[in-house]
Amino acid sequence: MKTHFKDLTLQIIAGANVATVLMMLLTGLSDHVSPVSHPIVACAGLVFPCFLLLNLLFLVFFIVVKWRYALVPFIGLLVCYPSIRVYSPLNVGSDHPEGSLKVMSYNVCSFDSVKNVDGGVQEMVSYITGSGASIVCMQEAGLPDSITDMLRHDYPYIDTVKSNGGAETVMLLSKYKILSKERISYESKANVSAAFKLKVDGDTVTVINNHFETSGLSLADRAGFKQMVKGKTETDSLRKESRTLLAKLGRSAAIRAPQAEAVARYVRECRGPVILTGDFNDNPISYTRRTLARELTDCYVATGNGPGFSYHHNAIIVRIDNIMCSSDWQPYECKVDHNATYSDHYPISCWLKMKAKSKKQR
Repeated sequence: MKTHFKDLTLQIIAGANVATVLMMLLTGLSDHVSPVSHPIVACAGLVFPCFLLLNLLFLVFFIVVKWRYALVPFIGLLVCYPSIRVYSPLNVGSDHPEGSLKVMSYNVCSFDSVKNVDGGVQEMVSYITGSGASIVCMQEAGLPDSITDMLRHDYPYIDTVKSNGGAETVMLLSKYKILSKERISYESKANVSAAFKLKVDGDTVTVINNHFETSGLSLADRAGFKQMVKGKTETDSLRKESRTLLAKLGRSAAIRAPQAEAVARYVRECRGPVILTGDFNDNPISYTRRTLARELTDCYVATGNGPGFSYHHNAIIVRIDNIMCSSDWQPYECKVDHNATYSDHYPISCWLKMKAKSKKQR
């Protein structure tokens, strides 16, 4: 009787594991769903890590208690491996070769976090200029001339592009000559994507800097989410808060989708090497990231390790900043620097080496 009860309990737990695997698979595939048609479903990738963690706990449990049942979570990991790799890649590290250039993307939040800190602006400027990056793409970069002049000591070529309504500015710092710039056309007053043409060692390189539609969450919404995570929200309020958050996230995802599609079309029409960076305001398993990753190599997925969280505020911790490149480049050592706490974003950087074959073809 005791053995029968134990077997029944294990079967029930295994059934729960199967359900977890199915949810992990479905949420992992949510980046194939257009947010314009199904905004809430398209946001399901946000909870993918929850099911991944739960499946890993099942794996540990069955290895300890009944190793044969461990086949269920193990198969789940294999089936969902493509999504797992996007969310938290594992790569064998290799140092960048000589002749590589370093690219950094950084949402600097207009330096607001350091403006009132004694010596904070100079410290943040020193971090950027001392990063070793030859190309720095900054978002929320509506900076006063005094800060831009400080950056110009190390970056002789600096240019900006504003959104249609002038509310947002993206900035490019470059050690290479900027030949031209243009705003990539899509409907938005507060967000912007811009393409800069650079002369890099005789080649014309297109650098695209993006700041896509934000999450739509107000400061109050984010504070409420933090309380939810801490378990300090009552049941009725929890339901209301959850519905509000989902609705806002769905609406913002629906706005981002055509923005990402417009940039993807621009990339397809580009000739020559392309580097794409920016604040996508979307998680790794999202329609936004997938739309652009279909055209370019996601440098973090190709060379990074771990989840690489790049945004950290009010219990919202996620990788929303990205660097991508065309097949002309070989990426190395894409990393998020969690030591740079000057903004609500961490900077992401990557080394890129022009492939010899591509040089010869041009």
